[in-house]
Amino acid sequence: MLLYNTLSGKKEELKKPTNRTLKIFVCGPTVYDYPHIGNFRTFVFFDSFVKYLRLNGWRVFYLQNITDVDDKIIKRANEEKISWRSISKKFEKIYHSDEKKLGISSVDKYARATDNIKEIIKQTKTLIAKGYAYEIENDGIYFDISKFKDYGKLSKRTYLDAEDSVSRIDDSLNKRNKGDFALWKFSKPDEPEWPTDLGAGRPGWHIEDTALSGKYLGEQYDIHGGGIDLKFPHHEAEIAQAEASSGKIPFVKIWMHPGHLNVSGKKMSKSLGNFITMENFLSEHEGNVFRFLVLSHAYRSPINYTEETVENSENALKSIRIFLEKLDFVAEKTKNKKSETEEINKITAASGARIKDVLEDDFNTPEAIGEIFKLMSALEGKIWNLTKKDSYSVKKSIVLPLASLGFYIKTDKIPLKIKRLSEKRELSRTNKQFVQADALRNKIKELGYSIDDTPLGCFVYKD
Repeated sequence: MLLYNTLSGKKEELKKPTNRTLKIFVCGPTVYDYPHIGNFRTFVFFDSFVKYLRLNGWRVFYLQNITDVDDKIIKRANEEKISWRSISKKFEKIYHSDEKKLGISSVDKYARATDNIKEIIKQTKTLIAKGYAYEIENDGIYFDISKFKDYGKLSKRTYLDAEDSVSRIDDSLNKRNKGDFALWKFSKPDEPEWPTDLGAGRPGWHIEDTALSGKYLGEQYDIHGGGIDLKFPHHEAEIAQAEASSGKIPFVKIWMHPGHLNVSGKKMSKSLGNFITMENFLSEHEGNVFRFLVLSHAYRSPINYTEETVENSENALKSIRIFLEKLDFVAEKTKNKKSETEEINKITAASGARIKDVLEDDFNTPEAIGEIFKLMSALEGKIWNLTKKDSYSVKKSIVLPLASLGFYIKTDKIPLKIKRLSEKRELSRTNKQFVQADALRNKIKELGYSIDDTPLGCFVYKD
């Protein structure tokens, strides 16, 4: 498999390990608010990526962190006059609920920052001992980016350009360099704290990820993912911390960064009124719709979210569902004994090979989805002449690649009332009572179903 590595700026080969598990870490949520659709672009993409690997024989361990102590969490807790733990627990629960509705199920381990204070302190002490960290009295312990000569290699920036890298709990006026970042913040009144021999306090944002990944994945691992907005300074800081503390290079072999998700051409913002939480989305649409929206775009490219793109995703999934229902209908109704298995197998095998090729080339999901639609188009004219065996074969060639991307396409059962109306209509047609037949078709349409008259009989499907 070839993957684009943000660190090198080119596609690199990812080889399947022969005697160990592939290790992947993706930056998870900071649980202070309702997660939005931009957050979930990243999480849906990596869920699909990991599922594809596993269904193709890769052994994968997928780790995700949960930032459950942070300035944003503390601020919201103070605003709502409740404990910071109540805030983090509430929104972590909402995050997992959204994941379930989206079909995200590939993560092996969720690791909270607060459950790993011991590892954070250990790495901070190592950085102090090696001369990469320093203390500011009554403030905290900071990483000195001037001491790490490779700072900026991921984002192609130097520490001298890092004046804008202040992020969360690292805005001290007494830092050596403006781009220095907090490893450990000494406690202030009414803030969460952990007693340690470094002083009572709480972790910085960046160090939780390297402490966690070191614990569960080791000092070096295969793939690190996260939204493009995390590349600088967050991922830059991770590299500096990890490589400075371990002395091992590279910290991560391949860095993967899904692009931005904009709404109607603009960055999502509450002030602009275009902020869409995942709960908002899922109250109106199925999880599959968002997955399709995400995967119908190249993962490194931006997505422009509009009502039209959502509608396009819904219509595309509907067309797949109806095609699969046609195949089920053929399998049930056909009496065709003349098998076209050899030709069908040739078409489906060629499609499967093309899908594999594009997914192995930087996980090109839009091309893979396009191949599925090409297959459906190529077989549309043949569908009513398929044998039962052929229809099952075609269905498998569509369902399996979709499943490998995390899609579960649920076919609809026709209600008994609709079945009886369609049978009554068919009888009217047989008796050449076309006015009555048209009236029954319209009634069925009003109830949300459509009818196609086929060589095998009346095919009914949900609109």
